This record gives sequence, structure tokens and C-alpha cells, in this order.
Amino acid sequence: MYVGESERAIRDVFRRARAAKPCIIFFDEIDTIGKARDKSGDTGLNVVATLLNELDGIEELKDVFIIGATNRPDILDTALVRKGRFDEHIHIGLPTLEARLQILQIHTRKKPMAQDIDLNVVAERTDGSSGADISGLVKNAVDFAVEEYEKAPDSEPLVKMAHFEAALETHVPNTMREEAERYEGWRPGMTLG
Repeated sequence: MYVGESERAIRDVFRRARAAKPCIIFFDEIDTIGKARDKSGDTGLNVVATLLNELDGIEELKDVFIIGATNRPDILDTALVRKGRFDEHIHIGLPTLEARLQILQIHTRKKPMAQDIDLNVVAERTDGSSGADISGLVKNAVDFAVEEYEKAPDSEPLVKMAHFEAALETHVPNTMREEAERYEGWRPGMTLG
């Protein structure tokens, strides 16, 4: 909100991490604070500089591990992704069939499920879906089951395959496969076209 607040927050996170070591600092969507300085204008200059100073700072980051996640590695400041700062770059693509099945099992584990549900079929029909997409699909199926139960309260309150079928009819993955594959071989300094 105020000039300098983000920089102060970054310094505070690193100060508390050094005091609480061993610990992990996780920056989700690090591109929001680590955007390339030439692409972000003057507004992000001090934030990136503060982050770089904390990573390289006078006080050593012994037993403090830094992890950053982003959907846009190509817009990160090159100084941020060089060796000595974020050393490893791991691409996590869209889930495989087996992973989608496991995600479905996790999200349906505590739900009242009917015997007619075949999660293998649902997993096959969610190709190209992210974990968040699949979580949303399960939520929609549960919503259809609740809606049905509210209309007929004497029926058994179970999520059925018909509810998954209805949810699958409107299911559209939020991540384009081409977009996900675009970053598969990305490395620092690489331009994406």
C-alpha cells in the first residue's frame, strides 16, 4: 500500500527465517515480486533489489532454504534465477493419467460416494486438466449431488457417476496444453516465442 512496505516485508521474512532456522521460505507466484526490472518499470526495482540483497546478503542464509513457484519463469529477473540464488529449476507439468486418478482419490476420499463411480473413467476424461481443475470438477459433482438431494431429501445423499457426468459436460481445463508444454524445457536466459 505504501512505498517501501514490500521491501520491509521481504526484509522481515528473511530476518525471521534466520532467527528460526532451519526453515524454508516459500514464495508462491514469485514473478509478482521478482519480475525482470526492464519489464516492470521503476515500481518493482526496489523490491527485486531487496530480494537479491537478502539472498546474497551480509548475513549468511545458513539452514534457510528458499523456494519459489511461478507459472511465468520467462518474466523473472535474470539476476534472480542465476546460480547461487535459485539453483534448481524444476518444471511441473500437467498431471499424467495416474496422477489425475490419485488427485481424484484424494478429493473424493471424504465424500459419500456411490458404488457406480469409476474414477478411472473420470481420470481418462480429464486429460489436460491441472490438479486445481480436477478439484473443481469434484466440487461441481458434489454440488450436483447436493442439489439433487435438496430436491428429493428422501433419496440417499451420495455422489453418483451421473453427477460426475454432469460436471464433465461443462468441464474445461484452465491450462492450455500448449502453454504448459511451452515451459517444459525452459532454462534461465531462454526466450519463449
